[in-house]
Amino acid sequence: MSQKLLLNAKEINIILHRLACQLIEKHNDFSDTVLIGIQPRGKFLANRLAQLLKSDYHIEHVKLGLLDITFFRDDFRRGEKPLEANTTEINFLVEDKNIVFIDDVLYTGRSIRAALTAIQSFGRPNEIELLTLIDRRFSRHLPIQPDYRGRQVDAINEEKVKVNWVEHGGEDAVYLVNS
Repeated sequence: MSQKLLLNAKEINIILHRLACQLIEKHNDFSDTVLIGIQPRGKFLANRLAQLLKSDYHIEHVKLGLLDITFFRDDFRRGEKPLEANTTEINFLVEDKNIVFIDDVLYTGRSIRAALTAIQSFGRPNEIELLTLIDRRFSRHLPIQPDYRGRQVDAINEEKVKVNWVEHGGEDAVYLVNS
């Protein structure tokens, strides 16, 4: 198995700042907007963006939630081993809010479809957008596209995109892995 470095820590930091600025351009003070990280891997990116918006851009009222989509996935009962659920932490109303779903990699679009179904349990949002660090554009099974993307990657065949975070894996890096 070989891996190629796509993004290093410095490049990820630059992308995070760009994404934060794009969010500010659209949502101003975030009074009607909430960020929701899709569990399990979207929480690292969502936490980083929320922290960046608060500390570097002085957006005081950033609401951050985490959404577990395990039981809404279409492959929930298909694997040999049962999937492990994560926690959902949404301590605010989503009714009439603008939601920005955050995930690390957009691949087939099935996780986002599950998130769209799962969020309905919490109310009816005004608008839902999608932010991803990596967009694997040639692998989509559903007509879902990100509104905000860090980097577009053309991974083919059995190649996988692996995102590491300092908080989970010890480094900020994105790799293209050949299996």
